[in-house]
Amino acid sequence: MPMVPTPVQFGQYAPARRTLLHLSDTHLLAGGRALGGRFDTLANLIRTLEVAEATGIRPDAIVFTGDLTDLGEPEAYLALREAVEPVAERMGAPVVWVAGNHDERPALRRDLLGLEPTEEPVTGVWDLGGLRLVALDSTVPGWHHGDLDAAQLAWLREILATPAPLGTILALHHPPLPSHIPLFDILELRDQTRLAEVIAGSDVRAILAGHLHYSTSGMFAGVPVSVAAATCYTMNLARPSVEVNGMDAGQSFHLVHVYDDTITHAVVPVVDAPTGDYFSAEWVREMAALSPEERLEAFSRKRS
Repeated sequence: MPMVPTPVQFGQYAPARRTLLHLSDTHLLAGGRALGGRFDTLANLIRTLEVAEATGIRPDAIVFTGDLTDLGEPEAYLALREAVEPVAERMGAPVVWVAGNHDERPALRRDLLGLEPTEEPVTGVWDLGGLRLVALDSTVPGWHHGDLDAAQLAWLREILATPAPLGTILALHHPPLPSHIPLFDILELRDQTRLAEVIAGSDVRAILAGHLHYSTSGMFAGVPVSVAAATCYTMNLARPSVEVNGMDAGQSFHLVHVYDDTITHAVVPVVDAPTGDYFSAEWVREMAALSPEERLEAFSRKRS
């Protein structure tokens, strides 16, 4: 794994307090079968993990926001563990698995989480050094739309009654956002006002989601929502909305950086492309040794 650089502050913002790696919609199939006969979802996941690891980050958690498998097959969950757990171990980060509409709760709980194979919602709470991460289960068994029942919302309300030192991030599969693609609203999270009422006035700072197979963002009840595109295939938005379909391109993941006063969500494309060497770790070390005035002068010389 690449060497982790020492955080350096050149501007007015101190380094991020916490970092999350956010991926979504892996859609693995048993036996490594191609999804729809076209998409090698396992190979695409492995490539995505290679790119994520090559960044050298040491995330505080790795979050997968649902549709972990395509058909809920036990073998697919085992293959997912086999692909992800070694990377997570090298990164030194816990993995947060969020259920999606293509998942099957019993198999997910047994083969991914080591729990009893029940239909109970897959939820959890992680304390990441003061940053609270809450996984919600927006799946409705047998259906593709999302919902959060009264019991789960009451559970969330009780958790949020006590603020966390660095605030709370929610992770769920169905984003509480509109989509410009026709028919996608059939698959949305239902009764969103109930969730809005629960998080109103709380310490929730961000919502992570998936489901759409394209990256997007927006606001929900005053909280920023960030949707990660899929690792398996993505929607080709460079077409008229009524003709948007999947393509084996555009895969990406998000780097989520948590600062004192804001949270950023950087989209990282999974692509092989020539990259320059204008900046380097050595250059950063040299700049860190200079005074602010010397640094500005050195940077201006480098650009000229």
